[in-house]
Amino acid sequence: MNITFTGKQDKLTASQERKLATQFLKLSKLLEKRGEKVAQVVLKATRHEHRAEVRINFHEQVLVANATATDQYTAMMDAAAKVEQQAIKLLSKYRDSKREETVRKPTAEPAVPVAAGKAAKTKGAKKEKPAKAPKPAKVMKPGGRTMAKPMTAEEAILAMDADSDYAVFTDAETGRAGIVVRRRDGKFDLIES
Repeated sequence: MNITFTGKQDKLTASQERKLATQFLKLSKLLEKRGEKVAQVVLKATRHEHRAEVRINFHEQVLVANATATDQYTAMMDAAAKVEQQAIKLLSKYRDSKREETVRKPTAEPAVPVAAGKAAKTKGAKKEKPAKAPKPAKVMKPGGRTMAKPMTAEEAILAMDADSDYAVFTDAETGRAGIVVRRRDGKFDLIES
């Protein structure tokens, strides 16, 4: 990341310069995925306060952060941290919007013929009904009978028929669905949701 300073810059110690460089390095790792960025740092000093403003162009937006402190180093670090927070927020919005677009891809609809500049009307076209929310399935035994009450896994094993290899039940303690499966060796497995 190229950093350009505007204004009178105070002399920083070696440790302060390293810390400032690592702060801008973190920022560059975050932002520089499609080429090198330029950070503009504007420094202003009045009697007892120093102001730092950091500007970075990113994704067709300008990230700007201002910070004021009693010394110039603290003002620059605070401004760089604020820009980093803005970049993280912008990247998360960008990432979330991309994920939503990939999940909700529009389905291709057949093209409607256009005649003489007017849209052709179709007679008897049915309007699509909105999709209904799925209804919860009934908990059933293998014989097709519904379980009347919640039960424990042991009760479900006792309620299994001799010819069935599994039983679906509602757990009395948790209220979740469970499946008891009889293995070939005669032992039982419990599958909980």
